[in-house]
Amino acid sequence: MQSKQEIINKFKLSEHDTGSVQVQLALLTERINHLNEHLKANPNDNHSRRGLLQMVGKRKGFLLYLKERDIEAYRKIIKELNIRDVK
Repeated sequence: MQSKQEIINKFKLSEHDTGSVQVQLALLTERINHLNEHLKANPNDNHSRRGLLQMVGKRKGFLLYLKERDIEAYRKIIKELNIRDVK
């Protein structure tokens, strides 16, 4: 698992950027991937599964927002994070 600061440094848009949509998407994707691995080892952990579904929904909202505002940034981030196109 990458550290939070490494992810922020990779996806930030400016020097002091920690909250742009791209950074938030990258951080959420990292947490989703980590939780996915946890659920593979612990299939009956329904509390964590609910949290995972909430994070996936939040990420979808961020993706839709970015797709509306800046299609090029959207295409770039889904390619970098290796996630599917959102409908």
